[in-house]
Amino acid sequence: MIQVTALSGDCDNNDAIVNHCNMGAIHALLAQYTPNPCKHGWREKISEEVARLLRSRNYPPSPALADVIARHYVFSVNAPDDFELVDRLLAETAFIRILIRGDWATEAALGQWTNVGRMVFSGPNARPLTVRVRGGFHVVGIAFCPAGWRTLFDHPANAYTDQMLSLHDLWGDASDRLFAAIAALRDDDDNAVVATIEAHLAALIQSRGGIVVEPAMAEFELIARTDSTIMIRDAATRIGMSSRQLERHCRASFGMSPKTVLRRSRFLDMASAMRGLSQPSEQELTELRYYDQSHRNREFRHFIGMTPGQFAQTPTPLLTAGLELRNLRKAESAASLT
Repeated sequence: MIQVTALSGDCDNNDAIVNHCNMGAIHALLAQYTPNPCKHGWREKISEEVARLLRSRNYPPSPALADVIARHYVFSVNAPDDFELVDRLLAETAFIRILIRGDWATEAALGQWTNVGRMVFSGPNARPLTVRVRGGFHVVGIAFCPAGWRTLFDHPANAYTDQMLSLHDLWGDASDRLFAAIAALRDDDDNAVVATIEAHLAALIQSRGGIVVEPAMAEFELIARTDSTIMIRDAATRIGMSSRQLERHCRASFGMSPKTVLRRSRFLDMASAMRGLSQPSEQELTELRYYDQSHRNREFRHFIGMTPGQFAQTPTPLLTAGLELRNLRKAESAASLT
């Protein structure tokens, strides 16, 4: 079996993976990582095959659904049937992942993998979620806005934190109809995919009574994405709430406390910089730095299950795709403030 695993080991192990695997199958999964700190130069072995094997695209929602949908994305990898990828996810928002092709499972307990079907609902992540993908895969995804959470879901977001469930359990037949409509489309017709998703969600929203938005939570999301080191009390003041009110609303919309949201944003900002996906200023880097090595190690172990050094050396293709998606939204958020 061809395997690529989000390792927490040293450079020798990463080099062994590149040498052992079918290079044509894994170039695409190793192309976008941090500048190589390893003496063996495994990253330099990656070639132009990435353009052919991996396609990752994302699209903004229509204005009518911008309070509910954060982003649409399509992610596909052309790989052999015996290919296996194990990685970690750390999503800021709840997602729907529509698995058109491939086998996607989550690690419910150490070594115990659970497959919930083709329509996967992933709650927001306060801790890393380990996933396994087998074979070539084609995934269509929808990221949701915390401020519009109540539009589509009956229970508060913290009922689903760090969970991966069948969407049918939440939406019933509406989930089945959406899958059938997307599966009938060509893999390369992204415009049709986005239009079909939005048509089905618009119908579901209408059946549920229309869009419900919490402006204060939209403002807190903007704060968390652009000012992750802010004090909780200052964030609460900026959005016109007490700290206790912010705590309650944040758990219902984001699935966790405001402190955890900000800690996670700070980690994702640092992870993005380490992956070379962002170019923070010296002042921004200074603000992102943790108090000391112990603090930094603790936060990295909490949010990704590795030390910073291990993370710098470890391929994480699915997490990296999520970081790129987040950076687009962060750029949009920053532009809205100017």
